[in-house]
Parts: sequence; C-alpha cells; structure tokens
Amino acid sequence: MAMITSLVDLSVLLVEPSSMQAHLVQRMLANQGVKKVTVVETASAALAALRASHDGTVVVSSLYLPDLAGTELVAAMRAEAALETVPFILVSSETRPQVLEPVRQSGACSIVAKPFTEQQLSRALYAAADYLNPPQDVDVAEIESVRVLLVDDSMASRRHLRRLLTELGIERITEAADGKEAVTLLEQSMVDLVITDYNMPEMDGRELTAYIRTQSWQAEVPILMVTSEQNMGRLAAVERAGVSAICDKPFEAGSIRRLISDALTR
Repeated sequence: MAMITSLVDLSVLLVEPSSMQAHLVQRMLANQGVKKVTVVETASAALAALRASHDGTVVVSSLYLPDLAGTELVAAMRAEAALETVPFILVSSETRPQVLEPVRQSGACSIVAKPFTEQQLSRALYAAADYLNPPQDVDVAEIESVRVLLVDDSMASRRHLRRLLTELGIERITEAADGKEAVTLLEQSMVDLVITDYNMPEMDGRELTAYIRTQSWQAEVPILMVTSEQNMGRLAAVERAGVSAICDKPFEAGSIRRLISDALTR
C-alpha cells in the first residue's frame, strides 16, 4: 500500500445513520483536506464496502447503528483477516466503560467523544494514518533478536500489538492470555520486554508486575503496560509495583512504537 503522507491520501468510510451528523463530519473532514469520503448508514453496508475495497481506508463510525452497534462492527472487522488491520475510529457521546471496553480492546485507533472539535477529529485521523504507515527507521540495535512476551486476555488486542511489533522488526514474540500463563513462560525462557494489559483473569497486570520485580529471575526486564484501566488508584499501584511505562488503550501507533523503543534502549 502507498504511504499515507497527509490526510489528503486517506479514504474515509463514515458510518453514520444521522444525515445531520454525517454532513457535520463530512464538513470537518473536508476542512482537514480529506477528499475521499464514503457515507453509509449501517454496519452491514460498511462491511460490504470494506470487502470491496479498503486500501488506505479509515473507518469513522457512530456507536449506535440501525443493525449493529459500533462495538459489534469493529469486532466483525477484526474477525476477518482482510479487515483486521483497517483503522477504526469510534465517535460517540457514550462514557460508560462497560460499553466502550470492547472498542478499547479491539485495537481501535481512537475514541472521539461527542461533541468534538475539528482538532480532535484531526488528531484521530493522524493517528489512523500513523497506524497505516509502517515505521521507516527504528533506532534499536539488533531489533531482530529482541524477545517480547505479550500478555493480554483479548486476542484482538494481542493481534493489534503483534502487528506493530513485527513492523518494528521484532519477530520473536511469545503470547500469554493472562498473568498466570505469563509467569509460567517467564520461568521457562528469557525475554527482553514484557508488554501487558492490566485487567486479566487469574493474575492481573499489577500482580504480574509485582511478581516479576520481586520473585522472577528476570526482575530487571522492562515492563510496558498497555491498558484501558482508568482508575488512578489502581494505576498508581501498578507504578509502585515497578512498571516501566503505561500507555492508554486505545493508543496511537507512533506512541506505542516510541515507548517500546525507549524501553528496549534503556
């Protein structure tokens, strides 16, 4: 796929049942230089359009659609190999964590809260463009030999992170579905970086971090936490446990690449 050098190069699939809201977003997109915009009203129409053509496409979707919720749309996209890497931006006034969590775990680029400004939409679009563009130059010595343990109970989230890691040139990636499984893997083999979620069954990210720092023979390994957790008290406890860095879900591809590079070079 051609490099996305500006928003002019993007093709936006806008999934919005409200004609008034669709016109508003289209006007904002035009002001940002986006020229290729297709508008559909339903999730099924969006999936059909993506299956026909999705090269360089970013999906901007409302949460509440006539046939499926936006959370179900992104889940359907991630379930299809051809569509699982298409950038997804959710536009919604919804704030309940239990509703937004499936989007955060799906590898969405951004969640833009209504009402929003052109600047907020622009930032989300640039994050999507960054996600579409593989990094051209990563300054990490011998990146091919780096061993990463990826810990997350969401398969979609692991796939999203694995793609970013492979684009960095990292190929030696081991996956675990929770902290307990990660502990077993850490006892068996050496790693150079642990990337973990916070909320997981059996053993969560804080417990895994505390175990590594106090009981593992790999106590000095860098630990990057990528999480949708919003409770500041819990995140403070993770920092005290010894995590190297914390990144919010959904995350910008450029941000996670920089954090990974920083963790490895340290």
